[in-house]
Order: sequence, then C-alpha cells, then structure tokens
Amino acid sequence: MSGLLGRLQRGIVGIATISNMVGTGVIFILVAIMNADVVARGVFNLPFRGVVEVVIFSLVLIVFLQLPRVVHGNRLTRSDGFLSLMKQRRPVFAGITSRLIDAVAGVFMAIVAWAIWPEFLDAFESCHFFTQPEFGPPPSGDFFADLSAAFARCDYFGTPGIFTAPWWPARLAIFFGVSLSAIILILKAVLGARQDEPADI
Repeated sequence: MSGLLGRLQRGIVGIATISNMVGTGVIFILVAIMNADVVARGVFNLPFRGVVEVVIFSLVLIVFLQLPRVVHGNRLTRSDGFLSLMKQRRPVFAGITSRLIDAVAGVFMAIVAWAIWPEFLDAFESCHFFTQPEFGPPPSGDFFADLSAAFARCDYFGTPGIFTAPWWPARLAIFFGVSLSAIILILKAVLGARQDEPADI
C-alpha cells in the first residue's frame, strides 16, 4: 500500500513541477509586458492600457500554479520553531505533530477547493460554450466566430474598453492549485515527510 501511495506521490509531484514551470512562464511573460510598458511609457509616451489589470490577473495564476510545488518543498509559510526544538528532544512527537499539521492543512485546502468549484462552474457556464446562449445570436456554425462570441459572453474581470479577461481560467487555476496541494499534504500526512529534507523549489 505504501508503495502505491509512494508512486502516486511521485506522479502528483511531477504534475506539480509542470504546474510550477507554467507559473514561472507566466512570470517571464509578465516581466516582459511590464518592461515593454516602461519603455513605451518613458520613450514614446504611450503606456500600455490595462497593465494593472494584467498584473492582478497574472498574480492569481502565478500564486496558485506554483502553490503545489511550494507545499511539496516545505516552503509554505509556517512557524516551525517548536517542531525544530521537539525534533532534537522528542523526534517521534515532532513527526506526529508534523503529520497532524499537514493533515489539517490538507483539509483546509480541500475546503477551499470545494468552495471555489461552483464559482468556476458558474463563470465557465456564463460563456455558453456548449449550450444555447440566453441572449445574443444563436451559434452560426463557424467555429472561430462562435468561440469568439462565447468568450465575449463570459463573466469577465477588468475594465471594458481597456482590458478584460474571463474569470474562469483564474478560478480553475485556484481550484487546481489548492486541490493538488490538498492531495500533497494528505499524502505527506500519511507517508510522513522528513523535516530536514531540503526545499527544492
């Protein structure tokens, strides 16, 4: 059983690593946009419209795409001075306490995932990708035209005329990040995790 859970943990960590890489890619794109805005603003006096909205939207993606790897690498912010002290004096107690903390954190992550899932569904269904829209023209049969019209119907974030983006990708990123983090934390609680293992993020 532990061997099966160990393989599951390695697979989950692999997914978390890929998610972390995607989050890093979003960071590079965001840095490029901000640098281009600085140049355009300073040299040509033509600042990009919607940079603030892009930054806010990107931060949601970055945080929750990188969260699972942060959790696995023991980089999640917590006060572990007590555990470090107990590890030297009462290692068994420290191990049990660490597992308990991981289990409680995993439950809280699962609660967040459970709460955000309906919000993602509402935001996604507002686009009417696969259903007849409640307003506007019916599907024309042209895939790209219908897709563009569906994105225009989506519940959006931003300022119309400056920058808008559908909410559902951000909410999906939140659901994905906290769900994967919950699984990692529960597996760490079941299998145990050495507190002295290096953070590898």
